[in-house]
Amino acid sequence: MKAVGLYKYLPINNPKSLIDIEVPKPKPEGHDLLVKVKAVSVNPVDTKIRAPKEMVEQLPKILGWDAAGIVEEAGKEVTLFKKGDEVYYSGSILRQGSNSEFQLVDERITGYKPKNLSFEEAAALPLTTITAWEGMFEQMIIPFNNAEQTIEKSILIIGGAGGVGSIAIQLAKQLTGLKVIATASREASRNWCLSLGADYVINHYNPFTDELNKIGIKEVDYIFCLNDTGMHFSKSAEVLKPFGRFCTIIDVKPGERLNTNLLRSKSGNFSWEFMFTKSSFQTPDMISQHKLLNMTAKLVENGVIKTTMRENFGKLNAENLRKAHAVIESGNAVGKIVLIGIE
Repeated sequence: MKAVGLYKYLPINNPKSLIDIEVPKPKPEGHDLLVKVKAVSVNPVDTKIRAPKEMVEQLPKILGWDAAGIVEEAGKEVTLFKKGDEVYYSGSILRQGSNSEFQLVDERITGYKPKNLSFEEAAALPLTTITAWEGMFEQMIIPFNNAEQTIEKSILIIGGAGGVGSIAIQLAKQLTGLKVIATASREASRNWCLSLGADYVINHYNPFTDELNKIGIKEVDYIFCLNDTGMHFSKSAEVLKPFGRFCTIIDVKPGERLNTNLLRSKSGNFSWEFMFTKSSFQTPDMISQHKLLNMTAKLVENGVIKTTMRENFGKLNAENLRKAHAVIESGNAVGKIVLIGIE
């Protein structure tokens, strides 16, 4: 089958950083679904794994952790899906990715594609939706579907225009009573955040105390960091309320240290969110991602949540995928970039 992969970890402007390849078509076993990939989206994790390093793969490495497609075949233990079902998912970071004609994915982290979305629109959602949901409702334990519990509280979403921020704003606005404050530094990203439901948008390059004072807010109850943890942590600690919760998805840079003591006097809670934890460790609750994606599909079909797809870079091939990676690495992406599956 055709795929886009790599042998060497090179800068994205190198034509060999991502190449068109041919690999054997995989065979599903156990809880595996063999999915005919119809569309993929690109995430920062793709570019981080592909980033230059002194390492050479003996067999081609296929990246990509967001896809929508059609079930081609199912393993013997599969009970949730059948051949012909339209699905969407984010896959496992331990397995070959979605930048291929066919992909194996565990049924327990797969959901039924929203019926009212195209494959491209659906492919934009899985990874970011799972990350946003787990970060806010599992790690920070924000009550949802009961606005009265959070009507007097607020959340600061750092990096609101990115993929995770684009869905986090919607979930926070639609499923809670929180006052939603997003950060953005450019007019296009600011307008995008407002279009998704953010009550306010502030500039994350300025002190948060100053930016929040401009909108009459002193402190916030929750902070979801989706951009440069090291840069924003001390500013966040200043505006987090006593007993507040801070969650981040961004690695601390090499040589950088976070002074978590800044949260001590406030009894603040610090947590990490990594959506691949459940699939990587085969945790007993990994099926929660299947349930979450099905619930998200219903929210989309009912008009509560909308796709975060912003740009379609055309057919999935090495050239177009390199262009998508370059945009992600530039830090200027708004919403999600998708590509049409290999035919």
